[in-house]
Amino acid sequence: MEPRNAKLEHARSFGGVADVYEASRPGYPADATSWLVRPEQRHVLDVGAGTGKLTRGLAAEGREVVAVDPSPEMLEVLRSTVPGVQTLVGTGERLSLPDQSVDAVTYAQAWHWVDPVAASAEAGRVLKPGGSLGLVWNFRDERVDWVRELGVAMHADGDQYTEGMDDDPHVGAPFGEPERAAFEWTQPFDREGLLDLVRSRSYFAVMTPADQAQTLSAVRELLATHPQVAGRETIELPYVTLAFRYLRP
Repeated sequence: MEPRNAKLEHARSFGGVADVYEASRPGYPADATSWLVRPEQRHVLDVGAGTGKLTRGLAAEGREVVAVDPSPEMLEVLRSTVPGVQTLVGTGERLSLPDQSVDAVTYAQAWHWVDPVAASAEAGRVLKPGGSLGLVWNFRDERVDWVRELGVAMHADGDQYTEGMDDDPHVGAPFGEPERAAFEWTQPFDREGLLDLVRSRSYFAVMTPADQAQTLSAVRELLATHPQVAGRETIELPYVTLAFRYLRP
């Protein structure tokens, strides 16, 4: 495992790609959002909220949402895309909210950036008894041939921090075993949008310019030649969204 400071370097890299992250990263299907946070849970803390990919779905269902992220640049984009949501600069290990003040805590594509023991304890602190911690990730569906080759071309093995998150994530006390759910769906992209998706990855942001250029060239070549996508103006990228819901005793 990389030292904590190397992991933080990757996490902080998102601030420099906030706009491209917002433009290219997929959101979350409505049925996944509704499953992650129950209808009666009206006060929600969205941690690692980024540009608000999950936040907007939570707010659209009429909830009172507070969005927390370590990147002021990401939160600036969030405020423009999800107006009216309270935003706080912070991390999952230290949340500036009172004890037992929210019904649910969510992490979308973000739990792998935290210290799971400290973040679990902090989520347990701010949750009301019977509240829930919800974790969710979008994964490209690499059962599809061209998607599997896309992962190779974009050096997705460099995205080491999400490795193993398709199993049960590491969550500590006061939480026990989670409920689990999976949702299959597709996101349409044009070719430049898919290149922006590559540019939005944290591991891409810390590559050398030469490595970035080589990676983008390999993706362009795949999109131009693979029989499942060559010649298409719109490319449907299949995803599987995995969600985990933990109850606070």
